[in-house]
Amino acid sequence: MLKEILAITGKPGLYKIVSHSGKSLIVEDLTSGKRFPISPRDRVVSLGDIAMYTEEEDKPLGEILDAIYAIENGKQLNVKDIIAGEGLKGRFALYEPNFDKERVHDSDIKKLFSWYNLLVDKGFTKFSEEKPEEVKETEEPKKEDKKDSEAK
Repeated sequence: MLKEILAITGKPGLYKIVSHSGKSLIVEDLTSGKRFPISPRDRVVSLGDIAMYTEEEDKPLGEILDAIYAIENGKQLNVKDIIAGEGLKGRFALYEPNFDKERVHDSDIKKLFSWYNLLVDKGFTKFSEEKPEEVKETEEPKKEDKKDSEAK
């Protein structure tokens, strides 16, 4: 789902891919609903490709958005109150306690919170991609078993 939602450098907000047109994409602003083309020169990133730094391995943005949604019971965040209160990093630690405090900046967290608010406002309730269950491979019979069964 987040693969279809884009952030465009230099443009506020988030955009949904509507279609492809030649060498450009047609996107729709999630806030206004206005559609327009973006060219290959525009720096575009899919939210599904974004991850946040943690002390161990990077965590996909969808998993963090799901954690925020679960802890906040689907309610929007008041970023101004958070900044005035415990601060952005203090609040972010509730959702991802293991985040890398040196590489994750306040501006990153503020942008994440604004994206969360926008997505929730547009009715999003699930953000991470569901991983298909791992298929268990059937075990090959041991070579000895094959020989024994052929001999019989």
